[in-house]
Amino acid sequence: MKRFYENVDVSEVVDAGWQVTLDGRGLRTVKGTPQIVPTRKLAEALAREWAEQSEDIDTSRFVHRDQTDFAIDMVANDPEEAISQILKYAETDTLCYRADPEQPIFARQQAVWEPLIKRVEQTHSIKFTRVSGIVHRPQPPETLATLSDFLRGRDHFTLAGMQTMASLAASLCIPLLALEDGAEPIALWRAASLEEEWQSDLWGRDQEAETRRRRRKEAFLAACDGIGLLND
Repeated sequence: MKRFYENVDVSEVVDAGWQVTLDGRGLRTVKGTPQIVPTRKLAEALAREWAEQSEDIDTSRFVHRDQTDFAIDMVANDPEEAISQILKYAETDTLCYRADPEQPIFARQQAVWEPLIKRVEQTHSIKFTRVSGIVHRPQPPETLATLSDFLRGRDHFTLAGMQTMASLAASLCIPLLALEDGAEPIALWRAASLEEEWQSDLWGRDQEAETRRRRRKEAFLAACDGIGLLND
């Protein structure tokens, strides 16, 4: 697609939020909904994606636009479905599933994952079940109920970001930690990809797999960044 606009601006929509304009025309989502966001910082990030495009538009660079459209067109229309999808990652949270204690990776999982889970448990006054091996064990119903209530208190932009992070990390603990003040997204991604990196170091690295991991990392960090932009 060729660039079809010259000027990119951000305008305030009275009593609604902020919207990017291209040559004075307000942007819409892919489904035609006005793309109005709650903070100027997020709108400015969206505007930069348009302003930095060259003569040939590269749609892969619209990371905040895609996340924003998902929030507006999908999550806002059915937040309960989004919450249901996010909670699935609490039921099978990667950080809860450890190797058998005699395996070398177990010590690494304990050192990296256990402090993170304990922080989530303390913050939300819940308890997770830890599992050695791959056999599924259900999480306490009261834990899932507490997390469900927490998610119902989040706006659809935050839920969209959390759903993206949870799917990439195969964990709900990771996006919960990403919401905290002073969160370190890179450290959280490293924790989420601990097993994958361990196996790659052990058996060797494949270029195609490395490219997939890099793209997943970029998507995760973009979702973290997007949530941070919701705070003016």
